Amino acid sequence: QVQLVESGGGLVQPGGSLRLSCAASGFFSIYAMSWYRQAPGKERELVAAITSAGGVTNYADSVKGRFTISRDNGKNTMSLQMNSLKPEDTAVYYCKTVARGYHSEYVSDYWGQGTQVTVSS
Repeated sequence: QVQLVESGGGLVQPGGSLRLSCAASGFFSIYAMSWYRQAPGKERELVAAITSAGGVTNYADSVKGRFTISRDNGKNTMSLQMNSLKPEDTAVYYCKTVARGYHSEYVSDYWGQGTQVTVSS
């Protein structure tokens, strides 16, 4: 059974930091991984993405310089370090991977359940 488990969300004050983690299991192959977020009344947007080997990353303009995405392929984990958090960062954050499960015929997208990040004073 394929699974993406997220952790690290919570309530923080503006200017604070959080580190989100995503642990993947049950996959035959894992390729690109990424973080998305969806705020109330907003569409889901890409926050950051990282390639298989971790050599290439990209970020939404709104988080550049504040967020850092990384991955540990030996542990099959991905993280998002979020610094200088702003109220507009409040959203449900989702882990996504492009991967092939052991029992899947095709490579496809897999999503975590999401974790709430709330930035408020």
